[in-house]
Amino acid sequence: MLDDAVKALSQILSPPMRSILWRSIGLALVLIVVLAVGLQRLLSWFAASGEVWASAMLGPGFDTPLNVLAWIISIAAGLGVVFGAVFLMPAITTLVASVFVDEVADHVEREFYPAERPGTALPFGLAISEGVKTALLTILVYLIALPFVFVAGAGFIAFFIATAWLLGREYFQLAAMRFRTPAEAKAMRRHNAGLVFTAGLVIAAFVSIPIVNLATPLFGMALMVHMHKRLSGPGPEMVEPARKTSLPMA
Repeated sequence: MLDDAVKALSQILSPPMRSILWRSIGLALVLIVVLAVGLQRLLSWFAASGEVWASAMLGPGFDTPLNVLAWIISIAAGLGVVFGAVFLMPAITTLVASVFVDEVADHVEREFYPAERPGTALPFGLAISEGVKTALLTILVYLIALPFVFVAGAGFIAFFIATAWLLGREYFQLAAMRFRTPAEAKAMRRHNAGLVFTAGLVIAAFVSIPIVNLATPLFGMALMVHMHKRLSGPGPEMVEPARKTSLPMA
């Protein structure tokens, strides 16, 4: 496991990966900006609408307190946008990973497993649908865990465990589906649930580091390619080397 993580880290800044890294960071930043703007507009609309409604209900004598309250809510909304972007980073990186899964896996396989049969690129629709499903599941699990944040920090532990389970599950299945059907990939993931979850803990730790977590799609995918290879063994995936033929002597 540690060896797989070291290999994945070593490849992130390697020349073949740099183009993917910058593109994945760019896409992640675009998604974060879209999310932040959407949340800010929504929260600002709620604050403005709530002020108008309260003013109509309470009368003009409460205009000053309501203005102060609306100002406080606007500041809270801005902080909420920042928190929301951090909170949803694992979901964002999952979507980004589904776009670059095959490019990352191809580089890893060519560098570390040149003698083995390369994986088959996933259909774009399948990869995106898997990413969207996991992102939505991530948001749902986080919303369930959110109330526990205020219970002696239990929520943060719940977030970390949920992130490890979700990201380990997603990245391993994307790596496995290059060689197996979706059903076979899921069965393999369930059969090795403990190891996949442990690798997910490593990815969860990586995604919790600000700025560095923008490279999570590359790190997570590379790590799970190594893990899938190790769990699969050489087996039928080995490519038989070309045999040299000698010409008969004249």
